[in-house]
Amino acid sequence: MFFKILSDYIMGYVNVIIEGYYIERFINICISKKIILWSIKREKSSILYANIGIKDFKRLKEIAKKTGCKISINSKKGIPFFLNRYRKRKIFAATIILILASLLIISKFIWNVEIVGNTSIDTKEIVQELNECGLFIGKLKSKIDVKKITNDIRLKRDDIAWIGINLQGTNAIVEIVEAKEKPEIIDENEYCNIVSDKEGIITKISAQNGTLLVKPGDVVKKGDILVGGWMEGKYTGIRYVHSNANIEAKVWYSKKEKIILSGEVREKTGIEEKRYGIKFNNFKINLYKSLPNFKNYDTINEKKKLKLFSNFYLPIEILTDTYYEVNFVPKTYTVEEAEQILTEKLDKTLSEEIQQQDNIVNRQVNKTEGDGYIEVEVIYEVLENIGTKEKIVN
Repeated sequence: MFFKILSDYIMGYVNVIIEGYYIERFINICISKKIILWSIKREKSSILYANIGIKDFKRLKEIAKKTGCKISINSKKGIPFFLNRYRKRKIFAATIILILASLLIISKFIWNVEIVGNTSIDTKEIVQELNECGLFIGKLKSKIDVKKITNDIRLKRDDIAWIGINLQGTNAIVEIVEAKEKPEIIDENEYCNIVSDKEGIITKISAQNGTLLVKPGDVVKKGDILVGGWMEGKYTGIRYVHSNANIEAKVWYSKKEKIILSGEVREKTGIEEKRYGIKFNNFKINLYKSLPNFKNYDTINEKKKLKLFSNFYLPIEILTDTYYEVNFVPKTYTVEEAEQILTEKLDKTLSEEIQQQDNIVNRQVNKTEGDGYIEVEVIYEVLENIGTKEKIVN
């Protein structure tokens, strides 16, 4: 649809007025014949305004005759009519040619690099790797070896499982699939212990194979051996085995933070000022000479790349600096208010960290009051399966 309308703009289109009592039938016939009308506006019940391409306009006469509607041209639009209107202005025509030639040259380069698919890997790291491997803004597309770049990055980064680069227009879309860290898989025929991967108190433990070295109620630290990869018999002596066990323990998650009971906080006044600039590739032009008329302010910097179509970026960025006026306002909390604020904040942080919410068996809040401040610690007691297999090296 978009490309059809774009094509009609290049080839020229007209805005028509359709009058008659059977406009719905007129539109239905156009749809069935795949004649595209857009920017449709209806006036009363018998008048319709719509845009249509020049080629399709000639096909409307038969439909109008069949439905008893009258068609007239309201205006003519598009590049052909635009150029015809200014055909005698040589400078204007030369400017148009220059612009088209510039766009043709610009289309040969990459002016935007878009990274998608990464969650834990910083986008800046990926961009840096791409730059070092030969993909950067301003690079001639014909000089970009996509296969070599993807191979080089895969060899450099163990945390990237797959990378694909798609050059569309002046945009390079880089798709990342991150590698998930896999635990070491120990073959069933290899000897191994089970060691604690967290600090906690053992609540349940049962071994299918191996020798129990702890019991319920024991406190263990990270790295302690819980089940030994050996068994001892009266007649067989000590023999090594591949240990297996189910181990449950109480573990704790805690966070603490403090807040000043009386002080100043930054508050926005609602007044803001904007400053603009333009960046041509690496050349920046500020369209202002002064800083904002605020004593205290926060700043947000934004940049937006200009593009003609979805993947046809230009080497031009519009820079916007927004300055928000702030005042330092005296703020006093009661102990109860401060405790509630900190508790809610710490609860939220811990909830995001604990994966199995249903296994939380206890929650404890500790409060410490100091000289002009209060410190709150929130502790969650959680039942979790602990223990990881560790190969026995002979």
